[in-house]
Amino acid sequence: MYKILKVKPLSDYKIWVQFSDGVEGTLELSGLAGKGVFSVWNDYGKFEKVSIGSSGELVWDDTVDLCSDALYMKLTGKKVGELFPKIRKEAVNA
Repeated sequence: MYKILKVKPLSDYKIWVQFSDGVEGTLELSGLAGKGVFSVWNDYGKFEKVSIGSSGELVWDDTVDLCSDALYMKLTGKKVGELFPKIRKEAVNA
């Protein structure tokens, strides 16, 4: 929904982002570093090579990408229902 227009890597696995609606701020990503696919960030130089993908997501060397919607919710504190009001909650019968 909201694309990332600008990104700047900061120290300690933080990034500054600006979204297409003007929202901007700093996100803390250190909790991901070194885990699973994020082990690529063990080389901090690779973390600093963050770029914006064709769909407005953040990407690192075609190995790791982070969804712009998830990052937007993390930054703003908004919930899925606030970001996507047409999503309906339905009971699931298993």
